Amino acid sequence: MTIKNQFGPKGWAPENIDSLVGKNYLITGANTGAGFQATRILLSKGAKVVMLNRNPVKSEAAITELKNEFGETVEVSFIEMDLANLSSVRKAAKEVLEKEFQIDAFICNGAIAQIAKQEITVDGFESQLGVNHYGHFLLCGLLFSRIEESKGRIVVVSSEGHKMGLRTIQFEDMNWNRNYHPNKVYSQSKLAQMMFAYELQEKVKTAGKNVKVYVCHPGASNTSLIRESASLATRLSWAFMVKIGLAQTAEKGAYPEVMCATEDNLKERAYYGPTGVMNFGGPVGECKLEPFVLNKDVLAKLWTLSEKETSFNWLL
Repeated sequence: MTIKNQFGPKGWAPENIDSLVGKNYLITGANTGAGFQATRILLSKGAKVVMLNRNPVKSEAAITELKNEFGETVEVSFIEMDLANLSSVRKAAKEVLEKEFQIDAFICNGAIAQIAKQEITVDGFESQLGVNHYGHFLLCGLLFSRIEESKGRIVVVSSEGHKMGLRTIQFEDMNWNRNYHPNKVYSQSKLAQMMFAYELQEKVKTAGKNVKVYVCHPGASNTSLIRESASLATRLSWAFMVKIGLAQTAEKGAYPEVMCATEDNLKERAYYGPTGVMNFGGPVGECKLEPFVLNKDVLAKLWTLSEKETSFNWLL
């Protein structure tokens, strides 16, 4: 089924954004790749951006680059945070809440992918699930009240990879101790993010809260997501895709998350991103949302498990 692009044949682009002066954005994993490019686009429209990043050195370098481009008065800063460590997430959330900082949109951008050999976080989670899902689940919960104060929105950046694994959650072995596979585990982590977002939409609606939740994917974008922790085969195949032009730029990969953070005319029960061949690139708009993502029993079970594992109960 082809979905007509509401933004026309060329799709959504940053030209659709009016001034963002007075708007504040929070984004994880923003010192490189699509997160950095999203920050650039938001700053170019006059917004204020606070980045939540693991690496202080890379964060300072990113801020220097941004100030060189937009001027010393540009409003961009960072808070150190490691999504793989729930104590770090709590500390960063506390620091955000201590600032006089309204959150018009929180973009859950940070991620890791295709970790070749099983790695476990300090909290006992498989690393991709821990970083991509549990870290963001907790952070969104801790910041939810502040986001609601400004009738803001949460943007969950997933991946087309959510279709490439089991298409459900392996509840009996969340850490994949018996059958670890880097791609299938990555797929589960991105599916978990989507399921969290759609379940949150329902809970927000039931509670009558004023927060919008959107889900998007960046397509195949030339970022640092495939890093040294990936297998040699994965890195070589990705390098080949980049070389032959199947991977778009990191800037274009940032378009869907910026759109979801700024555009007014979007549906919540939807999935946005590049709509070209295999959704690798092409015009940004609405993509097909697969039915397995919305399995009510799995959504509810994952939410309950996530509250237990993060020791955080949402007040919804």
